Amino acid sequence: MTEIPHRQLTHDPNRLRDIAHVGPIELFTPVLEETRDFFVDLMALTEVDRDGDSVYLHAWDDYQGYTIRLVQREQAGIGCTFLRAASPAALEREVADIEASGFGRGWVDDVRGLGRTYLFDDPDGHPMGIYWDVEKYVPMDDAPSLKNQAAKFPGRGANVRRLDHVNYLTREVPAVSDFLRDTLGARCTERIVTDEGADAAIWFSVGQKSYDLVYTKDWTGANGRLHHIAFATDTREDILRACDVFLDAGVHIETGPHKHAIQQTFFLYVWEPGGNRIELCNAGARLILDPDWQTVNWTSAERAKGQAWGLKTIESFHTHGTPVIEGV
Repeated sequence: MTEIPHRQLTHDPNRLRDIAHVGPIELFTPVLEETRDFFVDLMALTEVDRDGDSVYLHAWDDYQGYTIRLVQREQAGIGCTFLRAASPAALEREVADIEASGFGRGWVDDVRGLGRTYLFDDPDGHPMGIYWDVEKYVPMDDAPSLKNQAAKFPGRGANVRRLDHVNYLTREVPAVSDFLRDTLGARCTERIVTDEGADAAIWFSVGQKSYDLVYTKDWTGANGRLHHIAFATDTREDILRACDVFLDAGVHIETGPHKHAIQQTFFLYVWEPGGNRIELCNAGARLILDPDWQTVNWTSAERAKGQAWGLKTIESFHTHGTPVIEGV
């Protein structure tokens, strides 16, 4: 088969890795209490605070004070994604690079649980922030027996351990790809390349995890939308049990359980009551330890074969995003 020409996305191994991981995120929902119940009762997060039209939730092994802030809004979608810098010096280096890119919005000091935070947008308009200082989680009635985890194992629903990644929809994948590589210093581990050689989807890592930030082309031409947020489970069996939990709760199961070809993640996708797509994922022991990892390129023909074990990608996976665009 003839190799399709495409842009090179080589990561500079000499560049410092200045982002530690994805921190807390904001998720918009038109039905705040129903979305809260979904995450608490079925996903096993814990409500740790409320503030006006917001509910703060914590995943049981997140060392930070909260994992997700649910915000009452007329439409579902993604709010700000916060990234923790690898050190105070790394924060300053990242801010300098972001300011030079022209996408910076400035410093704030009023983000709950976070210290001084620099706000910016990605090239598609998704709001982000980067910080170093953070309030650590202090257990109350959920103190663990093992002091090397943040809270005790919840033992209900899906028992998700932590936030794993965010998958955004974007009007132009290449612009975001360049920003992640050149400004944030992330590396592209895998991507989908169209028959014309253009990037259609990208998976970027900021650490040893195989991916943290994912961008998929939004075929509606819109910008700033969300494809899904994903939470990690300890085992595949947690996801299989969650299928029955969601079934009995009347939650819309969109696709899965199955195994992705790209990144090899075992997955299940559902829609929470507000309409946002949520993934439960288990990557097994897969890490990217190779310091000069070469991006894996997938063609349209390869993707047409379906997921790892042959499950075809359902139509709504290409059309549904939040905020929902009517008629799509």
